[in-house]
Amino acid sequence: MGRSNMSDRIEFPSGDGRCVGILTRPGSARTPLPLVIMAGGWCYTKEVVMPHYGRFFEELGYATLRFDYRRFGESSGEPRQHIDPWSQIEDYRSALSYAETLQDIDKDRTGLWGISYSGGHVLIVAAIDPRPAFAISTIPVVDGFQTMRRCHGEPGFARLNRMILEDRRQRFAGKAGGYMAMSTDKPNEIMSAWPFPHVFEGFQKIQQEEAPRHEHRNTIESVENLTQYVVSPYCKRIVETPVLMTLAAGDNITSADLEAEAFNAITNPNKQFASIGGIDHMSIYTNREHLGKVAAVQAKWLHGVLAR
Repeated sequence: MGRSNMSDRIEFPSGDGRCVGILTRPGSARTPLPLVIMAGGWCYTKEVVMPHYGRFFEELGYATLRFDYRRFGESSGEPRQHIDPWSQIEDYRSALSYAETLQDIDKDRTGLWGISYSGGHVLIVAAIDPRPAFAISTIPVVDGFQTMRRCHGEPGFARLNRMILEDRRQRFAGKAGGYMAMSTDKPNEIMSAWPFPHVFEGFQKIQQEEAPRHEHRNTIESVENLTQYVVSPYCKRIVETPVLMTLAAGDNITSADLEAEAFNAITNPNKQFASIGGIDHMSIYTNREHLGKVAAVQAKWLHGVLAR
């Protein structure tokens, strides 16, 4: 019988701060180990669903490194809950640099996993950094402007833009930027980044049961940053890194048609597109059966890629 997995709390420098993560090594696997680097989406800490996805990779004998971005969870940085996608992309690249220092990790079989916002990040990292051996993109955000416009509808999007503009004026005046809810159960009364009651209910349950460090808020500037975020132009630069994109069929939050457009822009023919039916954007966080459907597809694909 093999030894049980070993998990260690680790830290690595990134930009102007430090990221905190959990490195899990399968106890019975032969070294050097392949590694899957994992980070969360909007406002997520390393406790949010990543351990469940990570187990599917660990069962194959792969190590996992899941970490908190700067300004989130246990990692350093101010203001808290501020989402700068380029800062988060830099944190992924710093995690790759940290992995290069580990003697029992196979640098040639180290790659990236991301979900929702970070599903877009891993595609950008694969385009600008030669080191990832693979990129697994799960229900990715690929066009922030169109995503926000669709999610909020025209009246709500106009209200959102007014809030963003007022926050910019406040910051220009030397005052601290404001905060808004990540989501809400009262979208007609409270402005939030993601105006879906089922998202609010799902994350309330996740916070109570497994992710106490999750804060269900973000800076208003985070949404402004999101509206400037576009992944497809970078996809054209992915010419060597194998990519798997897994979608929830008919996803009405990150929009399956936008995701398909980004996938089609990937130059590398070593890519796979998996649209999984019977699930939705939020259910692969809250429903273990639905999560397992996605994770099983990802683990099978990755095993095939690393076995070549």
